[in-house]
Amino acid sequence: MTATATNTKVIRFGVIGCGLMGKEFASAAARWCHLTDVGFIPRITAVCDANPAATAWFEQAVPSVEKVYTDYQLLLADSNVDAVYCAVPHNLHAQIYVDIIRSGKHLLGEKPFGIDKEANEAIIQAMAEHPEVIVRCSSEFPFFPGAFQISKWVSEGRFGKIIEVEAGFWHSSDLDPDKPINWKRRIATNGEYGCMGDLGMHVLHLPLRFGWKPQSVRSLLSKIVEERPDGKGEMVPCETWDNAILACDVDTGDQAFPMVLSMKRIAPGHANTWFIRIQGTEMSAEFTTKNPKQIASLPYTPGGVQAWHVTDVPYKSAYGTITGGIFEFGFSDSILQMWAAFCDELANGEQMLQSFRCATPEEAKGSHRVFTAALESKRTGQTVNIHWGE
Repeated sequence: MTATATNTKVIRFGVIGCGLMGKEFASAAARWCHLTDVGFIPRITAVCDANPAATAWFEQAVPSVEKVYTDYQLLLADSNVDAVYCAVPHNLHAQIYVDIIRSGKHLLGEKPFGIDKEANEAIIQAMAEHPEVIVRCSSEFPFFPGAFQISKWVSEGRFGKIIEVEAGFWHSSDLDPDKPINWKRRIATNGEYGCMGDLGMHVLHLPLRFGWKPQSVRSLLSKIVEERPDGKGEMVPCETWDNAILACDVDTGDQAFPMVLSMKRIAPGHANTWFIRIQGTEMSAEFTTKNPKQIASLPYTPGGVQAWHVTDVPYKSAYGTITGGIFEFGFSDSILQMWAAFCDELANGEQMLQSFRCATPEEAKGSHRVFTAALESKRTGQTVNIHWGE
């Protein structure tokens, strides 16, 4: 990291995997002036992708890029890179994430942090060998103002005794049966988790952050579109799960309650819907990105009226912005906030400007426990216990 004349800390980033999410990061970096009083800024200095067409966009759109690589090892050897954002297919996570960590560069990696539990364990082991490296998992939705508010209410103990929780992430992106197959529909590249690996960390981020670890899971996994065009005139089988519904038991020691988690790539009418609903004896609340400006809450006192309150939440998240509270927060804003949290931790360590961190590798590891148990539940038709101490 370097400092500018105004003492702003510059964090030099390399991007490995220059597809959609790599471009989203570049867009967030370009909008950094949207944030106020943060004292740090990311600068993308190097990019890497096996496909030259992917890196060409960065060369054209991101003036700070100095080096373009097709071999990620060369990027890791670049002394002008402090940290790496990596967005590659799940089957590449273990090797590339481990190599990034061993190179001494900090990492924000895409979920699910390994194609399976074994791959995740290899990444966790590399972290244990290099504790000086900060490693985090990409998960932006908790930075929406409504979700951020619910997190505060949980930390303040506002819900009383939890009755039940529901969290989910729903897409309609695969409803069209004529959509060509991609790597997420193949076990070799996406893994057996299917939609759970692709969407599940987003769903589990807040429950795990709150300490709500499922003690058991009963899964309902669905393959809805059995085959898709391969782009070459043939139809090929879809190997991974389209939708997943997980019924879980949570026991924190202080209280126990059911929790339903759902991950769907075929949810008609839902382009990109993330939500969390919490019912409690003293308060209930829910937030969905379907209505990004609104949060619903039901405070309750014994004998009192039970009435839902739907209010507009201001444009406010973890980090202050130039935008006034009357404007609507969106997906690109949540990515900017997530990146601010990661850069804040790189720049300030334990003295972060605010305390809500990006998803941790430990939380990603927890998601693997849940997904692995869900696969076993599907195979056996039974409820599967999850052993968190192992």
